[in-house]
Amino acid sequence: MNNVNHSKIDKSQVALRFAQAGQSYTEHAIVQKQIAQHLFDLIGQYCPELFKSHVGNVLEVGCGSGNLSHLLLKNMQIDHLTLNDLYPEIQQHFQTHSKISYLIGDIEQLEFPQHLDLITSSSALQWVQNLDDIFLKACQSLNPQACLAFSSFGEKNLQEIKALTGQGLDYLSLEHLEDKLQNNGFEILHISEQISHLNFEHPKQVLQHLKATGVTATASNFRWTKQSLLDFYQAYQQFSFSYESDQTQYPLTYHPIYCIARRA
Repeated sequence: MNNVNHSKIDKSQVALRFAQAGQSYTEHAIVQKQIAQHLFDLIGQYCPELFKSHVGNVLEVGCGSGNLSHLLLKNMQIDHLTLNDLYPEIQQHFQTHSKISYLIGDIEQLEFPQHLDLITSSSALQWVQNLDDIFLKACQSLNPQACLAFSSFGEKNLQEIKALTGQGLDYLSLEHLEDKLQNNGFEILHISEQISHLNFEHPKQVLQHLKATGVTATASNFRWTKQSLLDFYQAYQQFSFSYESDQTQYPLTYHPIYCIARRA
């Protein structure tokens, strides 16, 4: 099998794949939707003050189709929400809203808005090359005691795909994230991780699911051939299991990490 691909992430490829998956994402990103809901619940638990009165300025990094954004808009009194993503097509997921402005582009290359009361991000920071830089910029742009709330993915994420193709992101461990946050001025209020599995009836459906959620964006130089697909289906058997009904299932692992931190 190929070696794991550690090459630099091509953000234009990432933007293209997610833009292409824009319509199918909302329907297929079941796990991402659950993650956004859980992150939102944690914000309510650890930053309850945000639900008790008006919230001035909020930034969401990598808003995508708005799983988290819509929860924030519906349940918080936000004066101004800045939505970031790589491509302008995300705007189709939001009605024209006087409270919303857009910060389109690679967040690593952009200036953060200042005097923020909350920075949030769901299932996006795993694409960032230099997280230290992002955490430092976040800390500098948050008001004192304001919160950074995000979910990312841990090392077991999509492990079946990485094992079989060598393709995948270099995910950080929970401990690694803790260190980076503390080194860049944050006090951690909550950090946790989960392992969940989506089960499919055939490895082909695993690939269709990944394509529909834009996740194939890691593989800029990876091309499927008829033979490599057959090999992949064959090799995926090692992960399969059967229910009592003898229906063979093919799992795909998700490994979300949740963090609520406060500017120290």
